[in-house]
Amino acid sequence: MKLIAKPASGEFAPYTSIYIDLLPNDGRILQHLATNLQNSSTFFRSIPPEKLTTPHRQGEWTVQEILLHIIDDERIFAYRALRFARGDTTTLPGFEQDDYILPSRANQRSLASLLTEFGTVRQATLSLYNSFGQDVLTNTGVASNNPMSVRAIAYHIAGHELHHIASIRENYLSSGVDII
Repeated sequence: MKLIAKPASGEFAPYTSIYIDLLPNDGRILQHLATNLQNSSTFFRSIPPEKLTTPHRQGEWTVQEILLHIIDDERIFAYRALRFARGDTTTLPGFEQDDYILPSRANQRSLASLLTEFGTVRQATLSLYNSFGQDVLTNTGVASNNPMSVRAIAYHIAGHELHHIASIRENYLSSGVDII
């Protein structure tokens, strides 16, 4: 797989560093995305079924809602990457993640269907990034009133996933499966 250098600090919003910092500075972000898909799928399958649709506290998301949030976030950020890679300078709006949860019906779906969707979205993201030339990876656009480069988006997607896996381990499970 092609190497994509880790983005410089000016290529993404400050809040994104909590995700990007979770990844090594080895340029192998596409490999990390592919590996994370397998590891995360195994992790979600290891969770007892009764814990998938029960929030750890009142008002918090369930594990299945978190999984669908990861999917939604990746889909939205990959769309942004496409726009920025193609040179689109339109300022893109943000999205209110909490508004996506109820209509998602995540808890009425099977884990298998969510994992199938996760795999499909991840494969689409990998195909998209494999289609990009090195010359567009530093293209930057504005979304949610913050700059973001095409390569920063790839690191955001991978780190966002790792962030939520760690949160599930900490808040929903007494022990977990290492995914890196």
